[in-house]
Amino acid sequence: MKKSHWKAQHKWLGLILSFFLLMFCLSGLVLNHPSLFAGINVSRSLLPPRYHYKNWNSGLLRGSVSWHGKVLIYGNNGIWATDSMARSFTNFNRGLPQGVDGQLIRGMVVTADGKLFAASQYKLYCYDSKKGWIDTGLDNGDERLNDIATQGKDSLIITGRSHIFVARAPYRHFETITLQKGTDDDGRVSLFSTLWQLHSGALFGLVGKLIVDAIAIILIILVVTGLLFWFLPKVHYHGPAIFQSFKLHNKLGRTTIVLTLFIAISGWMLRPPGLIAIASGRIPAIPFSSMASKNPWNDQLRALRYDSTCNDYILSTSKGFYTLRSLRDQLVPVTNQPPVSVMGINVLHERGDGRWIVGSFSGLYLWDRKDNYIADVFTDDQEGNMIPISAHAITGLCTDFKGGDVIVDYNDGTTRFPMPTFMETLPMSLRLVALEIHTGRIYPFGFSGMLYIFLVGIAIVWCLWSGYKRRKR
Repeated sequence: MKKSHWKAQHKWLGLILSFFLLMFCLSGLVLNHPSLFAGINVSRSLLPPRYHYKNWNSGLLRGSVSWHGKVLIYGNNGIWATDSMARSFTNFNRGLPQGVDGQLIRGMVVTADGKLFAASQYKLYCYDSKKGWIDTGLDNGDERLNDIATQGKDSLIITGRSHIFVARAPYRHFETITLQKGTDDDGRVSLFSTLWQLHSGALFGLVGKLIVDAIAIILIILVVTGLLFWFLPKVHYHGPAIFQSFKLHNKLGRTTIVLTLFIAISGWMLRPPGLIAIASGRIPAIPFSSMASKNPWNDQLRALRYDSTCNDYILSTSKGFYTLRSLRDQLVPVTNQPPVSVMGINVLHERGDGRWIVGSFSGLYLWDRKDNYIADVFTDDQEGNMIPISAHAITGLCTDFKGGDVIVDYNDGTTRFPMPTFMETLPMSLRLVALEIHTGRIYPFGFSGMLYIFLVGIAIVWCLWSGYKRRKR
């Protein structure tokens, strides 16, 4: 291809993609260091209307517990108190962090002795009538929490992403348990998770993240210097600052082409259709990386509950369901299990007599472990036609209101009781806003976020390559 053709392609692709590339870089920096931005909120009134809460959708309502005559509901924006008729709602977040990111509640339980606990994605809290929510001091480090449950009369079980934390009354000391590997363990790790952490740099800890941050800054410099060159052509050779920025653009682009292509291609592979090729792949762990952990369940745990009928634990993981008689036993994969979305499990509720309600973005299912059958709650289908994609993206289930269960859909929410209007524009964490920008879901395009990553990813790779090909000799 002629040099003039490379030049034209690089110019017009660069101009079109500059905004999106800047948004990728800036949002990626926020996502790479969530703790630095945890206290920053963004009002939903500043976001497109589809981000306004409606009928308890988008994770505002995930579950509920009954406590001291109240019904406490929880979700993405903390905890709210009401009654069994849902007649009014009051804020129940006293003591929780001001940043919405710290108010995302994964679950709540009331222990046999009446203590109230709430697990956010970062910390475990216990409620004090005078001080409000108090950090229990659970030593989970940087590990995120996924689930909370009770077992028997005095056991409190917290499921992290990699470990199980167990305490007994009075719940002041937690034991950290690393579960044994499953009987189906092949010694390999997920290709998708490896590429995900490679894209963010987390595969090699803080050093890896800082390297990826540096690549993002390089891309920002390339965008800014490229725009200066094209929008100020007349002073290109007469303005020393512009000339130096042009030289910087060329030199930086040439010397970092491998790194910039790596970050673009790895991100492109994390969404369909590239994702389809790597989703089920398993590879040996890269030595000295975070994936080369001695913990066989590193970043794979989702929820743990005890089944009093079958006298065993059921564990939801990114690899599916497992059972174990005690927390020290080897895990055994479940042969017949309900579909769970790759986004993770959102509902795991015991009905008694070995029956469980399982909900995720793949739908809602009744799982009868005693009689060994699974049925779609909406269609009562037991014929095995339960595909991983469902019309019902389930985010929550409440069992404490009069009139029966309240099933909450991510898109449609629930109309069982009205949502107060003041909740429509409750703030969103900067981290979640950055995630919406990074995946392209925030843009009002006529195509889905999936297609956005596919098309823009290819265009960015070609823009980088065409710039390298037309470099000055």
